[in-house]
Amino acid sequence: MNENQNTEFKQNWHDDYLQWVCGFANANGGTIYIGISDDGVVTGLDNYKRLMEDIPNKIRNSIGIVPDLKLNEAKGKKFIEVRVNSYSVPVSLRGRYYYRSGSTKMELTGVELNEFLLKKTGKTWDDVVEEGATIEDIDEVSLLKFIEANNENTRMPETKGLNSFQLLEKLQLTEGKKLRRAALCLFGRYPAKFYTNLEVRIGRFGIDATDLRFQEVVEGNLVWLLEEVLVQLNNKFLVRNVSFEGLQRIERNIYPIDALREMLLNALVHRTYMGAHVQLRVFDNKLSIWNEGGLPHGLTLDDLKREHNSRPRNPKIARTCFLAGYIDTWGRGTIKIIEACKAAGLPEPEILEKNGGIEVTLYASNQVGNQVGNQVGNQVGNQVGTKTAKQGGAYLITDENILNELNYKPSEQSLRKYTEAAMNLNANAVKVLAFCSSPKKRKEILEDCLQISNQTKNFKTHIEPLIENGFIEPIIKDRPTSQYQKYVLSKKGRVAVFIRFQ
Repeated sequence: MNENQNTEFKQNWHDDYLQWVCGFANANGGTIYIGISDDGVVTGLDNYKRLMEDIPNKIRNSIGIVPDLKLNEAKGKKFIEVRVNSYSVPVSLRGRYYYRSGSTKMELTGVELNEFLLKKTGKTWDDVVEEGATIEDIDEVSLLKFIEANNENTRMPETKGLNSFQLLEKLQLTEGKKLRRAALCLFGRYPAKFYTNLEVRIGRFGIDATDLRFQEVVEGNLVWLLEEVLVQLNNKFLVRNVSFEGLQRIERNIYPIDALREMLLNALVHRTYMGAHVQLRVFDNKLSIWNEGGLPHGLTLDDLKREHNSRPRNPKIARTCFLAGYIDTWGRGTIKIIEACKAAGLPEPEILEKNGGIEVTLYASNQVGNQVGNQVGNQVGNQVGTKTAKQGGAYLITDENILNELNYKPSEQSLRKYTEAAMNLNANAVKVLAFCSSPKKRKEILEDCLQISNQTKNFKTHIEPLIENGFIEPIIKDRPTSQYQKYVLSKKGRVAVFIRFQ
């Protein structure tokens, strides 16, 4: 006999073992053998008569359950069998909740405790009614867009002629006259009104996570996020491998779009909505996405790489996405990511349990990874891989295709001047240029990008020199002090950014 998920050996009794009893009661039940060593050898008990009385009393008084005790004997040595049943209601030990997972006992706290308590009541987080919500909190455009995009999908129920609330009823997202949380996550008009973490934050990093170049926050319901996050990635964060066949420009994605979409779907559908927002990090040669919420009990990281059962954390959200054809509910999401990378000739993705959640990382191939530089906007990002020539200690753009893409034709003398100026920019200036790939307010540049106060002296130190040198320019040129003023990269600035990031 060996220890396993439902069996625990203890050489003698200690009151700390009440935690194991509680863990078995909250999981699938189990048996604790008192008087057997960890390697399964019966060591026996001298005080078995007293323990046969004390153990059930302590369990009943501390936990409120009644175990089955049995006195056994092997080779003349007595040992006690404490059998604990699984309970359909949550069981606590002095206000603390324990759970048996695999061969270990764990205390449930925070998000895991909330999910556990809901599960014991037959609910999941997304199945709970949001008392303060009404049909006015549903974005009809998102709902109709979702229905129309999938009305030919044989999984979808018949929805013709139904109003918004009836559509949600068909999708099982209502309870009586009230909305479930899943309805607001999927189709909410302003979901942040109810759940402040319903967003995806995308960051563009350099060599490591300490080198943040620029970022975007995408907020909204799940239907919006699925589309908009990929748009933001393609337009601002991901570069493409560029080649030319004759006069035709050929762009190839570094990461397969199927893998990116599946990663985002997994993060949004299987995350815990009581925790932190989804975080997407883009580096020079890798891309990772993290969502809070660990693996379901009984599922391991190795299981994700092979056929496994689907065990969604948010079954109402998962079911709706299944009806739309987004997911197939067969536990193949991570397998599809791995297969897409393999087909694209990329290394196998890395899947980790990290900081209370799951992180999936895609790696660019060595060839692509060496070509990929930091990008600013689609215009600059598309230049990666173009030839440069080193002159005077700095990189000088020599390929006409780059300048054509930037819609800029400076003289060779100007290019040399820009090159020298670009290579002399300090780290903060480079951050500002990267951040201003799209128009930004002064406050955004100073507080969000440089993380310093929005004071005039900081404006004069960090922003004015870039304006004076022509790297960024104001949007409202005739009213430089307008309250609506924003600053954006100039053509010279885009050249400088390319030079620095190449």
